[in-house]
Amino acid sequence: MPPDVYSQTKRCLEIVGAALAEAGAGPEHVVRTRIYAVRRDDFHEIGRAHAEFFGETRPASTYIVAGLLDSRWAVEIEADAIVA
Repeated sequence: MPPDVYSQTKRCLEIVGAALAEAGAGPEHVVRTRIYAVRRDDFHEIGRAHAEFFGETRPASTYIVAGLLDSRWAVEIEADAIVA
C-alpha cells in the first residue's frame, strides 16, 4: 500500500498504464478520466501525479470527492480510452 496520496495516485496510473498496454494503447489514447478522492484537499498532489503520467495528453477529467470501499485508499481512477 503506497503511504501517501501522491504515491497512491501513481500506483493507480501504473495500473491504468498496464491495462492500456494490454489493449495496445498508451496514455495518449485516454480521452477521459474520473478521479474519486476521499479528500478535496488532495487535489494538487493527485493532479501532479496525473499530469506527470499523461504529459502533453490532456484528457477531460472529473474530480469527485467520495468515500471509497477500501478505507486504506485515498484515490481511485477510471480511464476511458479510444483505440482504433
